[in-house]
Amino acid sequence: MTEKRMSRWYFGGIASCGAACCTHPLDLVKVHLQTQQEVKMRMVGMAMHVVKNDGVLALYNGLSASLCRQMSYSLTRFAIYETVRDMMGSGGQGPMPFYQKVLLGAFGGFTGGFIGTPADMVNVRMQNDMKLPADQRRNYKHALDGLFRVWREEGTRKLFSGATMASSRGALVTVGQLACYDQAKQLVLGTGLMGDNILTHFLSSFIAGGCATFLCQPLDVIKTRLMNSKGEYRGVIHCLTETARLGPLAFYKGLVPAGIRLIPHTILTFVFLEQLKKYFGIRVVS
Repeated sequence: MTEKRMSRWYFGGIASCGAACCTHPLDLVKVHLQTQQEVKMRMVGMAMHVVKNDGVLALYNGLSASLCRQMSYSLTRFAIYETVRDMMGSGGQGPMPFYQKVLLGAFGGFTGGFIGTPADMVNVRMQNDMKLPADQRRNYKHALDGLFRVWREEGTRKLFSGATMASSRGALVTVGQLACYDQAKQLVLGTGLMGDNILTHFLSSFIAGGCATFLCQPLDVIKTRLMNSKGEYRGVIHCLTETARLGPLAFYKGLVPAGIRLIPHTILTFVFLEQLKKYFGIRVVS
C-alpha cells in the first residue's frame, strides 16, 4: 500500500497569500510601469523612485488588497482546478490529458478572475495612489475600506470594472500556472531522474511561471489601464486601440518585471502548496 496526500480546497489560497507577501513590491513596481503613459523609467529606477519619495514601506502599499485578491481569485481557481482534477484522477485512470488540464484551468481561472475583480481593482488603485498628486489620491485605509468606498461612491458596476479582462487574464494565467505546472511535473517525474521533491517542484513551477507570464502580459496591461482609469476609456476595445497606437511593444510593457514578479510568485506558491499538501493534506491510501 502506498500513501499519498491530496490538497485541501483552500490550500491554494493560503499558498498564494504566502507568495504574495514575498513578491508584493515587485507587483507594485510592475503596476507603476504599466500605468506610465510614456516609458520614462525602468524597473530599478521606478523602485528607487518609490522608495526615495515615499519610503521603503511604500513598496507594500496595497498589501491588504493583494491578500484579499488572493483569497478570492486564487482560492477559487485552485479550488475548482484541484477538486475536479483529483475527482477525475481518483477513478484510477491515471493523469488527465493535457488538453483537459488546459480546459479545466481556463474555466477555473475565468471564474476566479471574475470573483477576484473587485479586490484586484482596489489593489491596483492602492498601489498606484502614491503617483497621483495629493489632492487626487483616493487614500483607501485598507482593502475593505476601498471596496466599500468604491461601492458607495461609484456603484456596484464600478467594482467589476475590467471584469472581462480580469477573467480572461485569470483563464490564461491559470492555464500557464496550474495546467503547465501539472504537465511539467508529470514530465519531470516521468524521466525517472528526479523524485517528487522540492527540486522537482521548483523546476516545474519555474517553467509554469514563464508560460503564464508570456500568455497573460498583453491582457494584464489592458486590465491595469482599465482599472486605473478615471473615465478616459469608453471600454475594452477603446483601451485596446489606444494602447495599440503606442506600438505592439506597448502590450508587453513591464514584461521583465512581470516575469520577475510572476515567476517567483509561481515558484513560491507551488513550493508552499506542496509543503501544505505534504504535512496537512488529506491522506489517501492506495
